[in-house]
Amino acid sequence: MLYGILAAVIILLIIKIAVMRKSIAQMTESIKECLEDDVNGSVRVSSYDRYIRLQASEINRQLKKLRRQRHKYLRGDEELKTAVTNISHDLRTPLTAICGYLDLLEREDKSPEVERYLSIISERVEAMKLLTEELFRYSTIMGVDSPDYNEDVVINEVLEDSIAGLYGALKSRGIEPVIEICEERVTRKGSRAALSRVFSNILNNAVKYSEGDLYVKLTADGDMLFENTAYGLDPLQAERLFDRFYTVEAARNSTGLGLSIAKTFVEQMGGSITSYYAKNRLSIEIKM
Repeated sequence: MLYGILAAVIILLIIKIAVMRKSIAQMTESIKECLEDDVNGSVRVSSYDRYIRLQASEINRQLKKLRRQRHKYLRGDEELKTAVTNISHDLRTPLTAICGYLDLLEREDKSPEVERYLSIISERVEAMKLLTEELFRYSTIMGVDSPDYNEDVVINEVLEDSIAGLYGALKSRGIEPVIEICEERVTRKGSRAALSRVFSNILNNAVKYSEGDLYVKLTADGDMLFENTAYGLDPLQAERLFDRFYTVEAARNSTGLGLSIAKTFVEQMGGSITSYYAKNRLSIEIKM
């Protein structure tokens, strides 16, 4: 009899464990659906176990809180994009007027001192124009909900063209790039214009931060590396380079959007981009 009771208890425990495992699996699947599909559903369980149902109830409560926070974030993000677009538009009109008056002043007779002041003003206005255009382009890019990248892009060609286009800027900073590009054609689905912008922004970043060197590598697997010596940075700053509006103190005439735009484009094309800093060298890696 004792053996029979013990066997019955063991069988009941096994059934209990099986039911609990099934309930936990249901909870896991429900959580996945809620998080991936952003549905307003809740965690469902078939078990009548009090503790399992309490856990499901607590998870549902936390999911509701998470949805509220997500909606708040999305609303704030949309408001920020709208504000950036409006600001860039509002800045264009006065900047255009300032440029017009500067052109008129350039035609007048001026003393050397006035010439110097006008030159400084022109440089600052030009910098403002570039920053305004960058803000406008960023707001346009971030406003695209479903980008379509179906163009066959040869990464080798785009990278070579980008380096050639910025070679003068690199040379003016005394940077002689070391380039290793594989001979095999590396083709991916994407946008040539978007990828060109990615490379341009990364190379411009090297112009700002490099201490006189630049190493560029492209492998047959589509892995890319941009590396240069950059004193004064640290690992935390390197990780934040892709954050919107983030700039380090050494950056000038920058909104901090260049690498953020690059990250957006790379991810929209199904790739990944990361940065890290070690032994006074900044490395940016792209995988596509």
